[in-house]
Amino acid sequence: MFNLANKTALVTGAASGIGAAIAETFAAVGASVWIADRDKTGGQAVAMKIGGRFLTLDVSSDAACVDAAMNVGPLDVLVNVAGIGHVGTLMNTASADLDRLYQVNVRGVFNCCKAFVPAMLERKEGSVINMASIAGIVAVRERLAYTMTKFAIVGLTKALALDHSHAGVRFNCICPCRVETPFVSMRLKEYPDPRAAYHEMSATQLTGRMARPEEIAAAALYLAADESAMITGSALIIDGGWTAGK
Repeated sequence: MFNLANKTALVTGAASGIGAAIAETFAAVGASVWIADRDKTGGQAVAMKIGGRFLTLDVSSDAACVDAAMNVGPLDVLVNVAGIGHVGTLMNTASADLDRLYQVNVRGVFNCCKAFVPAMLERKEGSVINMASIAGIVAVRERLAYTMTKFAIVGLTKALALDHSHAGVRFNCICPCRVETPFVSMRLKEYPDPRAAYHEMSATQLTGRMARPEEIAAAALYLAADESAMITGSALIIDGGWTAGK
């Protein structure tokens, strides 16, 4: 069993879904967890449930991330989960759509790393885990802007590892397939036949189902723990076999 006792972690996008599952998993093995999210109601509920602390944070604001780092102090683990999506090809993706996704999915991760990593480098220890996607490994149909941002996260993670792992800080990302989260459930309601869409999304994985948030959280726990000390610059694929034949 991995142990995060005496470690402080901050998880962005932790008011629900994968972020909430990671926060709960970390707290269960002894970590002191900060829940960071724009959703105050959801974030506070998660914080109360796990005995953590909540911080209102818009990751797209560099000033807000700097303020957060000053208020929270040094971290042992930073998990960048906050992200948004957009359904569309080139033909129905506006420049504003791309900018919106970039600001949260890419700039948000950059902002948080810029704010929190210096203290890790000063202490010569720490683990940064970025949430990418299988869409950062292979292109996904009708997800042009999202795919672009997730490829960027994989590249950003590897660049950070090359530049700073010698200083004792590790940088990795997780690339999940579709995960059954409240966000996905909300998107399904927009389809003419939500049940059919659910089965179609599930069938993309060779396992015949979407991943569960706690399965992604288990991978994050491993990357946060000392047992993964030799892993940095990695893009950990959790895709139920999606890319097995690609």
